[in-house]
Amino acid sequence: MNPIAFERLTHYYGDTKALDSLTLDVPAACVFALLGRNGAGKTTAIKCLLGFLAPTRGTARILGHDAAALPPEARGRIGYVAEGQRLVPWMRVRELVAYQRASFPSFDGALCASHLKRLGLPEKRRVFQLSRGMRAQLALALALAQRPEVLVLDDPAMGLDAVVRREFLDVMIDLIADEGRTVLFSSHILTDVERVADRVAILDKGVLRVNAPLDEVKRRVRRYHAHFVGEAPEPPPLKGLLRAHRRRSELVLTVVDGEGSVEPLCRELGARAVEPEPLGLEDLFVDFTAERGGAA
Repeated sequence: MNPIAFERLTHYYGDTKALDSLTLDVPAACVFALLGRNGAGKTTAIKCLLGFLAPTRGTARILGHDAAALPPEARGRIGYVAEGQRLVPWMRVRELVAYQRASFPSFDGALCASHLKRLGLPEKRRVFQLSRGMRAQLALALALAQRPEVLVLDDPAMGLDAVVRREFLDVMIDLIADEGRTVLFSSHILTDVERVADRVAILDKGVLRVNAPLDEVKRRVRRYHAHFVGEAPEPPPLKGLLRAHRRRSELVLTVVDGEGSVEPLCRELGARAVEPEPLGLEDLFVDFTAERGGAA
């Protein structure tokens, strides 16, 4: 059984549909990135998964349980860190650690102390005296100390500077090295995602557009630059076409599984040269969410 599963999950805020029949499984021991533009439905899906929101239709399951009726035993096996996560502001760091230790039977105090030392978090300082980056790192250290089977991260590094974000990501990578951990995370920082994700899903206006291993998506999607003498023609009809635009004498096509078909078709239209370009995750994300098209 997959530790996380969404089955036709649909959620409305009033008349606005935030999620549209999301069906998605997250395999065990996988680092799974849930991506989308602002308002795409990522946080709504995560809140339904953790039982913070009731779905309008469909179900979300985590560790074999319906998220709408998650028992305390299962909740203790789940770690959660969100952007700007609220921590008790008046507590000192060491007091907050003691509070978490009393709340979670699996809490590993030695592991937490190791993370705090590595991150340079002062145990005597009160939470409200910590910088935003320190609070984010503290929230992650507390979540990791639970030794969770599933860790859910909802854009936790948003707003952090590059140095602090890299430190945060290094801790995440250490977690990923631990056998058996399943990580579901959303992030707007796609370079971070590209460093750690095994698999990606892209939501666009509440609809699942991509669900595949990251390496497979990068292998199957290519951008082609077709160069013409004079003005480029209208884009040709192509199966798997994600995005097309003209730049004077150049026609730029982003295509799923276009190898072997794009160049001959462009040559028929009069292209003097066709150059394939492999794409990074950021370019892939833009082309999947900017316009309608095929899916990988």
